[in-house]
Amino acid sequence: MRESSEGHAGRVDVLLGLQWGDEGKGKVVDVLAKQYNVIARFQGGPNAGHSLVFGKQKFVLHTIPSGIFRREVQNVVASGVVVDPISFQQEVKQLYAEGIDVRSQLKLSRRANLILPTHKLLDAFYEKAKGEQKIGSTLKGIGPTYTDKTARNGLRLGDINLTNFQQKYNELKARHLHIMGDDFDTALLAETESAWFAALDVLRQYEFIDSEYLVNKYLAQGVDILAEGAQGTMLDVDFGSYPFVTSSNTICAGACTGMGVAPSRIGRVYGIFKAYCTRVGAGPFPTELHDEQGEKMRLQGQEFGATTGRPRRCGWLDMVALKYSIMLNGVTHLIMTKADVLSNFDTIRVCTAYNVDGVATDHVPFAPEQEVGLVFRDFKGWNEDISICKTYEALPSAFKDFVNYIEQETGVSIAIISLGPDRDDTLIRSLV
Repeated sequence: MRESSEGHAGRVDVLLGLQWGDEGKGKVVDVLAKQYNVIARFQGGPNAGHSLVFGKQKFVLHTIPSGIFRREVQNVVASGVVVDPISFQQEVKQLYAEGIDVRSQLKLSRRANLILPTHKLLDAFYEKAKGEQKIGSTLKGIGPTYTDKTARNGLRLGDINLTNFQQKYNELKARHLHIMGDDFDTALLAETESAWFAALDVLRQYEFIDSEYLVNKYLAQGVDILAEGAQGTMLDVDFGSYPFVTSSNTICAGACTGMGVAPSRIGRVYGIFKAYCTRVGAGPFPTELHDEQGEKMRLQGQEFGATTGRPRRCGWLDMVALKYSIMLNGVTHLIMTKADVLSNFDTIRVCTAYNVDGVATDHVPFAPEQEVGLVFRDFKGWNEDISICKTYEALPSAFKDFVNYIEQETGVSIAIISLGPDRDDTLIRSLV
């Protein structure tokens, strides 16, 4: 482990999304990982899809932290994460095929909760029951698993090595089946259960740890840790566009509860946002475009879900939501991704305020169904391929005007600009 100066405690730097997810967190974690010895996922589960591109190869990680491709980095799945054994097995199989020694680079918190086969069935059951009020769940069983965790019914990774695990599993399964009655596919359940129990044998090959002790031990040794979030701030269960949210705390505070570290340990907060906005599934999206410009963004940005493959809804940058997210997280460094996608738009638009009942406001409304008007500011497009630029100075002045505006409005510098999917398509301005 690289250690700080004598007597200096380490810090937890947090990297998270500032929009509705899909901001490019996986790539940026990989870029930053060489500065850290430890990368830890602190919440979410296989509903996350963190894409990384190396040359012509693309990888999508769902549970394993994005530092796994840096062989000198230790990766930790912390207590706030929920783990699907089948998804985990598939993920490690892909990584081992590429020569990644996952077992030596990954530790799992024994307090992380397990996603059961019946959690996935419950997810579909609840979504179907909502009818037209569906939230657009990924149907990965995330919500029901966090529900059981909160209700103190859940099973955790550490349970799979206990002598009474089968009894615990049967009791929770019976509880789930009672809720669904006859409204589930028995054949599918039997098939999934068989694969699930086989996947538990893969999980047992990994080191289960008390991650809160390990993380705090590293900090006491002066080791800095990068905490990797999933989804995005506007999907936070408390402060997102409820009820169209995920089931965990995606904001910076979630790193403390998900990893078991004190707030005083938090150092830098890296907030990632796209130069435009996207959203998957249902829920409010004020700047969404339903025209050819929205379709152009989708196609040029390859805006299709890394986990589900669903087409993402696309729209202009929303400064109201962005400043809200920066406030909630205490962002110290901004990271802009996918600016290259806007390279051939004549005009770039930014929503600067909402109009609610005839009154302009810069506050995110309470009710998701509340209609808001939009106040826009237009910027001249740069109309050139900026993905080839290797320095900030080489970027066109129109793009720099766009960057300067965002920095002035938010009061936070844009430290990194991503101009393509590969780790090399990254301009680092300043991480001080």
